Amino acid sequence: MNTGLDENKILEISKIKHEPKWMTDFRLTSYEAFTKLKNPTFGPELKIDFDAITYYKRISDEVVNDWKKVPKCANDTFEKIGLKDAEKKYLGGVGAQFESEVVYHNMIKELEEKNIIFCDTDTALKKYPELFRKYFNKLVKYNENKYTALNGAVWSGGTFIYVPPNTTIDRPLQSYFRINTRSMGQFERTLIIVDENSSLHYMEGCTAPTYTEDSLHAAVVEIYVGKNAKCRYTTIQNWSEDVYNLVTKRAIVEEDGLMEWIDGNIGSKVNMKYPCCILNGKRAEGNCISIAVAKGKQIQDAGAKMIHLAPYTKSNIISKSIALQGGNSTYRGTVAIGKNAEKSKSIIKCDTILLDDLSKSDTVPNNKIENDTSTLEHEATVSKINQEQLFYLQTRGISEEKAKELIIMGFIERFREELPMEYAVELNHLLKDYF
Repeated sequence: MNTGLDENKILEISKIKHEPKWMTDFRLTSYEAFTKLKNPTFGPELKIDFDAITYYKRISDEVVNDWKKVPKCANDTFEKIGLKDAEKKYLGGVGAQFESEVVYHNMIKELEEKNIIFCDTDTALKKYPELFRKYFNKLVKYNENKYTALNGAVWSGGTFIYVPPNTTIDRPLQSYFRINTRSMGQFERTLIIVDENSSLHYMEGCTAPTYTEDSLHAAVVEIYVGKNAKCRYTTIQNWSEDVYNLVTKRAIVEEDGLMEWIDGNIGSKVNMKYPCCILNGKRAEGNCISIAVAKGKQIQDAGAKMIHLAPYTKSNIISKSIALQGGNSTYRGTVAIGKNAEKSKSIIKCDTILLDDLSKSDTVPNNKIENDTSTLEHEATVSKINQEQLFYLQTRGISEEKAKELIIMGFIERFREELPMEYAVELNHLLKDYF
């Protein structure tokens, strides 16, 4: 499919996918909203040429569970980044998306026997239409902003997970998203339901090669955490520095439930991402631990949102930012404790290291409490490399470059310790390449 977007292309996408009429209508309604909505009035300026973007590209006509049947270009890519090896060692299931479509999906038999649903979102629409429609577009509405509307119009691929009540998954499930074409748009849609007394750890990775033209990644994630359930969503995005990463992620958490966002932002040209928890039931809890690294012309505009609607709810936000060589790393977050969220508590801690005088960091909080029995704490620090620490390490025979690396790794230790071992090792490699 060539570049640019209009109603005929949306109809073509829906026809290729053999979708029901209600989804075709949803796409057209979303497209109409996209044409009318403006770019966000906050954050960095977005200069996206929508006519230059390719909105849909597939390299395979089917999703397979055998790597040998995956087209060579995708197979070689996922081999190189280590996904195939990780699947064998420690994952309970894997989905791999290349451009607009998932090309590989597999889950261990043990999880199938527990009646867990783990598939790409297009397959879920076909195989589980009632379950799909019950949750789709309920938590993140298509017309919330220009990019949720765009996703609604052209969404393709993504992950669908349903964990039945009283079910525990001992091994993480993972999806990997790859943009491999210049000026490509990727618009996956992820929908996760963790039912009562169940738990899930889902991991997501994202990469793209570097081109001179800009690409666009605009995903939507909706997560439902049931009563006394737990969901952890771990992301390490390493998009190339020509990708606009504009993502809307939101979870709703019921009584005694827990939602954890572990959010790593290393790459992209402009990153705007604010994972959200709506704490809807008594004693519901939301946590977000994030790292953002901005180098050169990169802009990392990231943070978290915690909306307290019920009594005795808790939220914790830990944000670590690093800026170097003129990069811009900004924390932008919202915590709202409503009138009915009595005796609730929120703690926010934002720390930034600037590695030179060219780089920039801002903290833009929006905190609001509407009752007098709740508490909110917000702490923010901006600092440079500690010269005393640097001197101490150098007197022990460590080079300045290695000493800086050790200080930075110590700075992000709280984030790294939340990662599985394989992800922590990969993060170390990514950061060493940056510094």
